[in-house]
Amino acid sequence: MADALAFPSAPVLSFAGNVATITLNRPAQRNRLENSDLQTLLEHFDAVNQAVAVRVLVLTANTTGQPKPVFCAGYDIGGFSELGGGAIAFEKVPDELARLRPVTVCALNGSVYGGATDMVLACDLRIGLQGIEWRMPATALGLHYYPSGLQRYLRSFGVSATKRAFLSARPFSWQQLEKLGLFEEFSDGSEWHSKLELLIQDIQALAPLATQATKKSLNEISAGQMDLTALRARESLTAQSADFAEGRKAFAERRKPVFKGD
Repeated sequence: MADALAFPSAPVLSFAGNVATITLNRPAQRNRLENSDLQTLLEHFDAVNQAVAVRVLVLTANTTGQPKPVFCAGYDIGGFSELGGGAIAFEKVPDELARLRPVTVCALNGSVYGGATDMVLACDLRIGLQGIEWRMPATALGLHYYPSGLQRYLRSFGVSATKRAFLSARPFSWQQLEKLGLFEEFSDGSEWHSKLELLIQDIQALAPLATQATKKSLNEISAGQMDLTALRARESLTAQSADFAEGRKAFAERRKPVFKGD
């Protein structure tokens, strides 16, 4: 992994057991996303979905050599003038990220700006680094943000904080973000990796079938697309699963369950 991040590049995908990691890898450019990076991210998402053993995807960034860590400075606005670029091209990335099968964790190890904030919101869970800031400068640049991004902001930030983000373009401190309840926690540099690993371990300990089915249902309900028949079918599927039988047996025997995803 270290070798793969030694030189600036498009986002890097790596696998370790049932955990996949996508690392933004242009630290000298504050990990700004170019049009070619968007296609790479979509290809990585597809590869992760196809890797059935993967249960957790971590999205993070290489911040090596930066005076202050920046997870991502957002989408390169110069890309708007390129064929196939612009908001429509970028919008696909957080939309597809939100639909991924595994549980997604944003390991936000630096400040985040612009469209990259929507990638953070598209993840299921988030852990942050103390000292970072978050800024949405769309209206300061003269841009009306794309619809799915506004929807994600409203669902995550609520109306008041979303209006502050877009109608003042003022940054949020990590303390302000913490109060919004978006993050599992914020850690200092000394505890960053250990806190992230603990979160990943907690997710890995869950029953895979129930976790993935529940994620899908929560996403549908949140988007106002609840299908009661589909939810009942998932409920029935998990109730009849070997994992649920193992979970009940482990509870009775006062031990940790060994789930197999069936």
